[in-house]
Amino acid sequence: MDNIAPWLKDGCSLSTQSPLYAPVAHVKVQDIIEPSTKVWNATLISNLFDHNTSQLILNTPPHPLVHEDKIIWKAEKNGSYSVRSAYRIFVTEIADNSHLHVPGKWSSIWKLKVPPKIRNFVWRVCRGCFPTRARLSSRGIHCPNDCFLCGTNYEDSIHVLLECPGVMQAWWERRKRRNL
Repeated sequence: MDNIAPWLKDGCSLSTQSPLYAPVAHVKVQDIIEPSTKVWNATLISNLFDHNTSQLILNTPPHPLVHEDKIIWKAEKNGSYSVRSAYRIFVTEIADNSHLHVPGKWSSIWKLKVPPKIRNFVWRVCRGCFPTRARLSSRGIHCPNDCFLCGTNYEDSIHVLLECPGVMQAWWERRKRRNL
């Protein structure tokens, strides 16, 4: 019996992990269907399972086009396994990536009508992923925490973008060139 797929009516499944079903763990769905008529073999089912489980199986209509029992990968429409779909399931259903979700309207950044590198830059600054020395140090990369340009202050995003005298000088020079 399938120990994962919910193949029974109302989305139920039989768990082969239960000692109750251990003797029938090798039995496939095709083994309990009459091959000629494609209906459940009620006698065999009642001999293999307890009354409640037998009724659950017998109340589940077998698919009329079943020709053979086969494994189907639920994440793909064609039923075939792919690493891509397994990764997608892992990321969405299994892995705890809640620490990556930062509240905010991040989609508005990606809608800005600016070059992609600017959108990426703004997103990195807003998310706290901008690779300043303070950020690199917090991620285990050994580097000095003082600013590369001015050498005196703690190099975080605020300092690099707004407070550093070297950066401020670059902003002013850029502004002067634009006004000429």
